[in-house]
Amino acid sequence: MANRKRLKKSINIISSELFADCVALSMCNQANKEVINQLMAEILELRAEYVARISHTEKGQERLFYKKLREEFTSKVNDLSEKNCQGLKL
Repeated sequence: MANRKRLKKSINIISSELFADCVALSMCNQANKEVINQLMAEILELRAEYVARISHTEKGQERLFYKKLREEFTSKVNDLSEKNCQGLKL
């Protein structure tokens, strides 16, 4: 149970950091507001999806489930981070 709590907290922190970066980027005059707003919506959806998935683990395969969840989350966060960097260039 403590591991679930820690994992949810980590997901919330990472999502909050990405969202804060988007808010800071949206305040720049050079940033494309529509792209940033879409990116912020994706971050909120990502957070909700992964926190919900943590609450419904597969019985008997917990280790594999959490490993796969972490890998997928890391991959999506990296993609969103790259999009955030591209939002500055647009």
